[in-house]
Amino acid sequence: MSVEFSFLLVQALSGLASASSLFIIASGLTLVFGVTRIVNFAHGSFYMLGAYVAVTIVPWLLQIERSPTLFFVGVLISACVVGVLGVLMEVLLLRRIYKVPELFQLLATFGVVLMVQDAVLHVWGPMDIAGPRAPGLRHGVMILDQRFPAYELFLICAGPVVLGLLWLLMHKTRFGILLRAATRDRDMVGALGVNQALLFTGTLFLGAFLAGLGGALQIPRVSASAQMDLSIITEAFVVTVIGGMGSIGGAFLAALLIGQLQAFGVLIFPKITLVLVFLLMALVLVVKPWGLLGRPEAAPASAMPEGIASPRRFRAFEKLMAALALLAAAMLPLFGDAYAVKVATEVLIFALAAFSLNFLVGNGGIVSFGHAAYFGLGAYASGLLVTKLGMPMEPALIAAPLAGGFFAALFGFFIVRLQGIYLAMLTLAFAQIAYAVCFQWVEVTGGDNGIVGVWPSAWASSRIAYHYLVLVVAVLGIFALRHVIYAPFGATLRAARDSAARAEAIGIDVRAHRWLGFTIAGAAAGLAGGLYAFSKGSIDPTLLGIPLSVDFLAMILLGGMQSVMGPVLGAAAFHSIKDVFMPFTDHWRFFLGASIIALVLIFPRGLGGAYAALRARFSGGAP
Repeated sequence: MSVEFSFLLVQALSGLASASSLFIIASGLTLVFGVTRIVNFAHGSFYMLGAYVAVTIVPWLLQIERSPTLFFVGVLISACVVGVLGVLMEVLLLRRIYKVPELFQLLATFGVVLMVQDAVLHVWGPMDIAGPRAPGLRHGVMILDQRFPAYELFLICAGPVVLGLLWLLMHKTRFGILLRAATRDRDMVGALGVNQALLFTGTLFLGAFLAGLGGALQIPRVSASAQMDLSIITEAFVVTVIGGMGSIGGAFLAALLIGQLQAFGVLIFPKITLVLVFLLMALVLVVKPWGLLGRPEAAPASAMPEGIASPRRFRAFEKLMAALALLAAAMLPLFGDAYAVKVATEVLIFALAAFSLNFLVGNGGIVSFGHAAYFGLGAYASGLLVTKLGMPMEPALIAAPLAGGFFAALFGFFIVRLQGIYLAMLTLAFAQIAYAVCFQWVEVTGGDNGIVGVWPSAWASSRIAYHYLVLVVAVLGIFALRHVIYAPFGATLRAARDSAARAEAIGIDVRAHRWLGFTIAGAAAGLAGGLYAFSKGSIDPTLLGIPLSVDFLAMILLGGMQSVMGPVLGAAAFHSIKDVFMPFTDHWRFFLGASIIALVLIFPRGLGGAYAALRARFSGGAP
């Protein structure tokens, strides 16, 4: 009994150490969102940079003298360097996009993630770099006959110390009081004469400093690697959302819950360890839609651009361009090589997926950060029916939209209850749950190895024949969704998007309409996923991952959310750039990230919106 108790105690202490580290990182993300309302995807990059800078500076300092003082001086210097980099990002990028919709902010910071990844690979190389162990804390401490690392005990103390320092900062300094005021009403703070630009810059420094501090403190535990950023950002988002966006105390409480859940979950539920934190997040948001200690928050006024820029009927020039595009897609297999046909087929598939996302975002105002889940679930439905049950392509392909629609209805029942950033984060939580199930249910899904042998029927087995099948199905799917957009149901979704209160006042069941819209979009994404599975011949969990969801967001923003057909153009442009031009350089991540940032800054309404403005200018109308 004593041995069992001591083991459980050590396991609990390990959970506390992880919770403390996670809180230090998430507290910076919480502060940044609370003050600026920026969903900073690059926060994980600052964490990674903190680790890399520390493994560079700390060993150099320890050459002078191997003392704990110099070790922690190096950690603080690393955190300050990262804080300065956060200021540079705020001044050069974020200051220009505070008023734009949150999707643009997310996408811009994801562009920073790609650029930082490439910069890290260029400066430090692709190999993991192990950091030095902390002098004076390299030994173990015996706790009830169990050996526990002294450095882990230090980390357990570090979290509460940071919490206490943040409390003193927020309650005993003018800067902290302004931070608290801006968290509640930043516009009023500006109206009172406070320099908001300086306040936001200071907030970004503090947020990046905390992320860098969290990364630097990890070097005795883990090696610095180029995969650290995306591995930590989802957990930091989960902590921030569970605790309540902008609540430091809530983040500390959420980190404690997640730390213990991870420590004991691996013992109790070893096969669903990746799912547990997202199940907790989904449960909290369903029961308390604003997090444990968060406050109710209305959707920001700039959450979505208003109106649909495209008219219902194509003009003569637009009809000509659409006809030429369809003709080019139909004639390409006759004149293009196999690679060109492959790219064109994928463009059509992604155009359908992007269009389904814009049906939610542009038309319904429902911001989804996890739309790839329904794309991937449709792919798995088709693939499993073919490989496990031996079904032919035709019924398996029909199952794809059914699976996507079913899970969209299941998840959407809870998602549409929320609004704003909490709704978006719940879409991410459910998407990560679906990803984790596909990743860990090895007996059925093949785990990270995926499933191979997902081939089309004999009549569609050639690349050209399958291209024509995708062309017909994708075009019919896009025009069916377009018809729904201009039908009374689509108009009702737009009314609920623009003012849910007014829509409910005239008798519209807003939640039911959003739920049905979410289901329709999920079914269309599932159909696209089924088409993709047969085009590739294989499926794997990356089809449900965050990077693909971000790609879909980039496509609709590039095309223009206000333009009904813009996402089709955005999918063609984005996928062509990514698949054709980026492989020509080893630094494709940097150039792709720079392209995404340029898109947000130069074409905030996308290519479709730019075309609509140009057309209105020459016709003398309003854009």
